[in-house]
Amino acid sequence: MRSTQIRDTFTDFFTSRGHQSVPSSPLIPDDPTLLLTNAGMNQFKPYFLGETPPPFPRATSIQKCARTVDIDNVGRTNRHATFFEMMGNFSFGDYFKEDAIAYAWELLTEGYQLEKDKLWITVFEDDDEAEHVWRRIGVPASRIQRLGREDNYWSMGVPGPCGPCSEINYDRGPAFGREGGPAVDGERYVEIWNLVFTQFRRGEGDKKGNFPILGELARKGVDTGLGLDRLAAILQDVPNVCTTDLLSPTFDTVQDLAGWASPSEGEEKVSFQVVTEHARTIAFLIADGVLPAKDGRGYILRRLMRRAIRHARLLGIDGPVLPTTTGSVITNLGDVWPELTRQAALIEQVVTAEEESFTRTLTQGTRLLNAAISRTRETRLATLPGETAFELADTYGFPLELTVEAARDAGLTVDEDRFAALLDEQRKRAQAGGKAKTAQALRAMDTYRELAARLPRTEFLGYQQLTAEATVTGIISGGTVTTSVGEGGDVELLLDRSPFYAEAGGQIGDTGTLTLNDGTRLRITDTRYGLDGFRVHTARVLEGELRTGTVGEATVDAERRAGLMRSHSATHILHAVVMAILGEHARQQGSLVESDRFRFDFAHFTALTPDQLARIEAAVNSHVLDDPAVRAWHADRAEAEAAGAIALFGEKYGDTVRIVDIGDFSRELCGGTHVAHGSQVGTFRLLSESSTGANLRRIEALTGHGTLTHLDTERRLLNELADLLGTRPTDAPSALRKRLAALATAQDELTRLRADELREQATHLAGTARTSGTGRLVSQTVTGTTADELRTLAQETAARLDAPAVVILGTERDGKALLAAALTQDLHLGGIQASQVLTAAARLVGGGAGGRGPVASAGGRRPEALGQALTTAAEDAARLLSGH
Repeated sequence: MRSTQIRDTFTDFFTSRGHQSVPSSPLIPDDPTLLLTNAGMNQFKPYFLGETPPPFPRATSIQKCARTVDIDNVGRTNRHATFFEMMGNFSFGDYFKEDAIAYAWELLTEGYQLEKDKLWITVFEDDDEAEHVWRRIGVPASRIQRLGREDNYWSMGVPGPCGPCSEINYDRGPAFGREGGPAVDGERYVEIWNLVFTQFRRGEGDKKGNFPILGELARKGVDTGLGLDRLAAILQDVPNVCTTDLLSPTFDTVQDLAGWASPSEGEEKVSFQVVTEHARTIAFLIADGVLPAKDGRGYILRRLMRRAIRHARLLGIDGPVLPTTTGSVITNLGDVWPELTRQAALIEQVVTAEEESFTRTLTQGTRLLNAAISRTRETRLATLPGETAFELADTYGFPLELTVEAARDAGLTVDEDRFAALLDEQRKRAQAGGKAKTAQALRAMDTYRELAARLPRTEFLGYQQLTAEATVTGIISGGTVTTSVGEGGDVELLLDRSPFYAEAGGQIGDTGTLTLNDGTRLRITDTRYGLDGFRVHTARVLEGELRTGTVGEATVDAERRAGLMRSHSATHILHAVVMAILGEHARQQGSLVESDRFRFDFAHFTALTPDQLARIEAAVNSHVLDDPAVRAWHADRAEAEAAGAIALFGEKYGDTVRIVDIGDFSRELCGGTHVAHGSQVGTFRLLSESSTGANLRRIEALTGHGTLTHLDTERRLLNELADLLGTRPTDAPSALRKRLAALATAQDELTRLRADELREQATHLAGTARTSGTGRLVSQTVTGTTADELRTLAQETAARLDAPAVVILGTERDGKALLAAALTQDLHLGGIQASQVLTAAARLVGGGAGGRGPVASAGGRRPEALGQALTTAAEDAARLLSGH
């Protein structure tokens, strides 16, 4: 059974049993506690937590997931992958264990026709109910095993829903491992489906991971996950996930690039499978908007890419590997996951640039490593320091495995324990900040959930009006729910109705005022989402006492909102223009929409030329002047995509989406506020274009009053410049060019004259030379020279003396003592360094001597010691000349 039929069979089975089919959410989750979508239930988390009422009682989905916790097992087992499609069915207070188990058994044994006697079951050690259901359905006790909390209990790691699991495993036979069931061998008895029963409510856990059960949930739920890769391997009777139809074309591509077939075991087999499996993950991550970076999800992508490249090199693939392998993923899976096809150009550009960069890293790292190995061998040590290996990995991205391999070839070992300790220290430092932020976010979410359990969602009125009557329904002060806050207090408040736009889609939140009927006044300083549908207004009580239940008038800052609307509409126009000029790959990766100014991030791989920037600015202004109508309309997600609406990377969309059209050239999914006509954007001015990371560019621009203010500033500056040049503003550039040309000519003449003057001065100084030992010595104070001129003067003077000779010059400049020394060539060839002459003298003026060879310089902040320093340097020079 091919993977397409496996998917269709699953979806058809559950939709025919009343489940709502829900599309996969992106791999970038709308969840501050997750870097990547790692489970099918992620998008349903608000329903399980009770944050949002589910729009349907039961659902089914095929969810894209990325999970790297088992990355080291890829290729070493037959079943692990960093990307997988999780087929799931979900119940939100509808059916529970009995129906969930019955559905799973029916689908596996009848829909997929798996042999019943090859199915093994695990249940939580205390879950008698689940075992009884399995026994009633016909599974013998000999094929049911009870496992502990680590294996068969689910929790999100925070207070909230939790419950036991029941896993379904398939016996692949003795060729895959030992007898004894899933508790004995996970390779032979492959876990294919996990049924999670959200049955209880847990409290805060202790440091050991134990947590109290606070009772059963009023609405019990079901969350399941059936791994498509693993089921496909079984139904297609292939040994591992890389040889299913999901990955076999890419696996064949890797073998073609290597020029030889993968063995059935050993390290080469691991490398073939790592390159194959990682190529799929890489393609999907980039398609969903993840780009390589130094941290976060971008670091995960970069690690996968570099790991795949390294394993390709181990297979002897010296040329580019990622463009070809990710291309095969797109060809194979693009029909099922059209975002791969849509982002094919972006994927190719990103992997090509990253592979070229990492190839340079490998070259540089190899050079540095070889130098470190040489130093280690010179000191007759047998172990390369862990600090060296860590610096190569952390600073240069050079993998530890390559360091170990190169050291082994040189007869050395690597202090991997020290490397691990340094890596652990780094992780702890990173996690300390991350955990603090996560804990703070979780505490805030708990507070919001407490209010959400008893308050209605906020009715947003801000598309139609900027003023509305509203009732204060909730108050949070210092992270705690309260009923009142006095004058001067900072609060977060919830309203039943609100005209304030909450920050989303790049547009910052509205500000304004809340004037209550009892005379209390508040300044609203920000608006954002707490939970889905809950607008949290950050405010300060300016006058009176804020109390829940009070009614008043909420008013948005109208001028600021108008500026935000201008900027937001401008980002849509700019997005369309950038893709038209640079290509479809140049899609928006993020934005920050402020009043009359914005920044716009997009995928691209080189700096834009002045011509491209001029074309972009002209095209945006042309669209604005055409005064296109701006229209917002609603449709379901499939209809919107069919109509060509662009969905932004990482944004969360519901089944019904809001689409914003600007004329006939821009159509995007967007919940933000916009102008009614394009001309209301005003003049668009592109301020700058820059890089914000690998393959990511940023445009900063102005609209509306921001542009007018900027243009006025430019006009005043141009007029001031014209006045200084004594000409008209239109003639200022040509006049300035003439002045600069004249200045350059004068500068060249001054430089020539100064050089002549220094040569004359050198001749004079050479005439002051005195005999010292077997040579000649000049030691003088000069005036009016820079540090560079002092060095030049010392060299010129030495060149005019018969060898052997030493020249020492000193000057005071800008409150500092400067020294320079020059040797004739025979002294330098005899092994003497000019810095030897100045070492002691430099200490006297409070500095140090620098320079190698026949010329050296020194400086310090004690100009009063310059005379003594010259005397000391002359004495040291005299000793060198006597010894010579």
